Amino acid sequence: MTTLSASELETQLQDLEQAAVQAIGGVAALDELEQLRVSYLGKKGQLSQILRGMGKLSAEERPRVGEAANKVKEALQTSLEQARERLETAEVGAQLAAETLDVTMPGVSRPLGRVHPLNSTIDRVTEIFVGLGYTVAEGPEMESDYYNFEALNIPADHPARDMQDTLYLTDGNLLRTHTSPVQIRYMQAHQPPIRIIAPGRVYRRDTVDATHSAVFHQVEILAVDKGLTFTDLKGTLQEFVRQMFGEVLPMQFRASYFPFTEPSAEVDVRWQGKWLEVLGCGMVDPNVLKAVGYDPEVYTGFAAGLGVERFAMVLHQIDDIRRLYSSDLRFLRQF
Repeated sequence: MTTLSASELETQLQDLEQAAVQAIGGVAALDELEQLRVSYLGKKGQLSQILRGMGKLSAEERPRVGEAANKVKEALQTSLEQARERLETAEVGAQLAAETLDVTMPGVSRPLGRVHPLNSTIDRVTEIFVGLGYTVAEGPEMESDYYNFEALNIPADHPARDMQDTLYLTDGNLLRTHTSPVQIRYMQAHQPPIRIIAPGRVYRRDTVDATHSAVFHQVEILAVDKGLTFTDLKGTLQEFVRQMFGEVLPMQFRASYFPFTEPSAEVDVRWQGKWLEVLGCGMVDPNVLKAVGYDPEVYTGFAAGLGVERFAMVLHQIDDIRRLYSSDLRFLRQF
């Protein structure tokens, strides 16, 4: 290797600075700028190559060449930083220009979704009862015979089982025929006083027609406390009907039979000139309270149940229950 003098090394440093500043000033991309930085200031870069010649210099010449090298390095670093800022600013500007919203362009219409009438009816019922201090409770749709029948005062040989055509599964379980099992599960896990509603899907072996479906929805209402009477039940349902229909409607309670309530009743309301059966209700049978460990001598309760589809059909004047499951957009767009 040829030994260079201090003057020659200084000349090389000046030439390197001039060439590097010119190259950096003309760079057009950040990746190219990084390549130049490595080429000039990297461990194996051009500046390092020049500085290797300092080892042959005398002790008096080295500081002079070292000072010149530091000035070149600072100049290159300044040029690199300025170029980086320039390129980053340009890059942001290009991105903003590409993403600029042209307010003169025609808008794109996106159809808005609507709440299904079944969901809106459940939401409306839930909102009313939550406002009355009730809590929403849920339970499994696949149930055991115990929760669906036995704990609700419906033993194996009870004729009430004929009232509900049940879908049994191969493992001995069944698809719940009502949401009343949620009452049992909730009472087993909680002590009175309790006030709950249990909305959910239920199943029965039924022939599908304009007013029947094998799969439908119910909302169960339950309250248990000391001193509850049938008058409390009537007052609760009257307030519910008033809020549900938006007006005070004539109501009548007809004696009926449910194995899990005693006494039991069907409730009709006078709406649009005719009587409509809207729900069943009654005082919780003492046997049901005993099944969950409540003392019927201390606690009483009332329960009621309504069909969501029937309420939806009445409120929206729907003539066929099958429309609720058709997914026909012409029908759904009305809600």
